[in-house]
Amino acid sequence: MTLLVIAIAAYFLGSIPFGLLLTKAFGRGDVRKAGSGNIGATNVARAAGWLAGVLTLVLDATKGAGAVFLAEKLSNDSATWMMIAAFAALAGHCFPVWLKFKGGKGVATATGIFLVLSPLACLGALLLFLLVVIFWRYVSLGSVSAAAAMPLLIYLLWAPHHAPPMSVTFGTVAAALLIVYKHRGNLQRVIEGVEPKFSFSKNKDTE
Repeated sequence: MTLLVIAIAAYFLGSIPFGLLLTKAFGRGDVRKAGSGNIGATNVARAAGWLAGVLTLVLDATKGAGAVFLAEKLSNDSATWMMIAAFAALAGHCFPVWLKFKGGKGVATATGIFLVLSPLACLGALLLFLLVVIFWRYVSLGSVSAAAAMPLLIYLLWAPHHAPPMSVTFGTVAAALLIVYKHRGNLQRVIEGVEPKFSFSKNKDTE
């Protein structure tokens, strides 16, 4: 019963739509009707300003990290249940019951998750994200690249001379596939050459 509670609690924690709530709190209405329509940090920043965007980023990451910490405490440090809670939180963010299962793309929530599970792997993914965005100026491409690299980074950096448990490996692959799937529209626009590029002067990307 405790383990079932972990998964359910992680899903509902992940499903809290901070981007939507913050945009309304900043008096900018429904973020789903602005920009790309996404409830993630980039679109929140576009709709309600950089402060709302940063808060969304931090809170979305925090709910991912919180789900993993909750599982760690309730399961006596079981990596398997930490990964189950992680994926449940990610699924909650991407498919929140409150928004008819139409949520965000999971990048910030996944960042919080893997910052707890493997800080070194998370750092490696962040560096890859920054390199891709700097060279190609697509936030979405950077997000997909980081997600796709995470299973290998987790495998190599989980612990010195130790591979991660199979549950973590498969869970990381599942998380990466989910994030790539949620970015399928962005990838199609990149291929077609119509995906707006990131700009420091005016954020136009569709992440």
